Amino acid sequence: MSSAELAPSPAWHAKVDRFRRWTRPVLVANLVAQIGIIVTGGAVRLTGSGLGCSTWPLCEPGSFTPEFHSAMSIHPIIEFGNRTLTGILGIIAVALLVLVWTDSTRSAAYRRLAWAPIGGVALQAVIGGVTVLLHLHPAVVGVHFLVSAVLVWVSAYLLYRHGEGDGQPVTAVDAGARVAGRVLAALSVPVLVLGVLATGSGPHGGDDDVAYRFALDPALISKVHAVSVWLFLVVLVVLAVRVFRQSAPARARKAVVVLIAVTLAQGLIGYVQYFTGLPIVLVAMHLLGAGVLITSLTWTLLTFRVRD
Repeated sequence: MSSAELAPSPAWHAKVDRFRRWTRPVLVANLVAQIGIIVTGGAVRLTGSGLGCSTWPLCEPGSFTPEFHSAMSIHPIIEFGNRTLTGILGIIAVALLVLVWTDSTRSAAYRRLAWAPIGGVALQAVIGGVTVLLHLHPAVVGVHFLVSAVLVWVSAYLLYRHGEGDGQPVTAVDAGARVAGRVLAALSVPVLVLGVLATGSGPHGGDDDVAYRFALDPALISKVHAVSVWLFLVVLVVLAVRVFRQSAPARARKAVVVLIAVTLAQGLIGYVQYFTGLPIVLVAMHLLGAGVLITSLTWTLLTFRVRD
């Protein structure tokens, strides 16, 4: 049998192409779901449903689902709903792994990243279980959020890289802009960590009876968090000036403008929620804004280079 006879047929290639067309939609769905799980996880805490399911991995002893009866509250349904969404996120992560990992036309380094979402979902399921077993300890809850933040970053990176080639990256901005970008990325870490500490010191403990909090002054830690955000914004302005003073790609300039808008909106929500007593709706919007900010920052920094 000749090599021509062994080669895949045009019909086979057409099937593979149709299969590959799902890659970008699945990558988008993964990013949206990773941000969404931050919001739904926050909703569990904000509604006092953190211990709606009293144990893990079951919801109640001997029952995978909530036990429905006339005296039950809405809390078990909210908590179990969030666990169900984690399962949906896991399905998306599996689809992403299959689509990206099996694409032999892409670099090995890019394809290896496809393992991160499914690994992160599994890790988050365990951390979520530990959170319940430790009765919503704020440190564990904080780790739960920070892992989600990393997964949002990885998901945004995967989506952006899908539209690029696999050649060596070539810088598209000057050294000053690159340095400002690195400083901005570094500052995002204390912004997120201080946000976690402020949340873990505030009133939303996740359960009406059990509400362990950090032994920190909520007003003071919120002000320190605000200072970190202002530093982030100052560096962002410096970055914008550097980008717009040179012939940076249009997509880089557009990304910087979007990042400034997202940062200002997130800061505004933060101040309003602080001065209005942390209403649930605004706190949920702030959580959503955190996911959008991470995505926008990742996207912006990736526009500073091009790949063939």
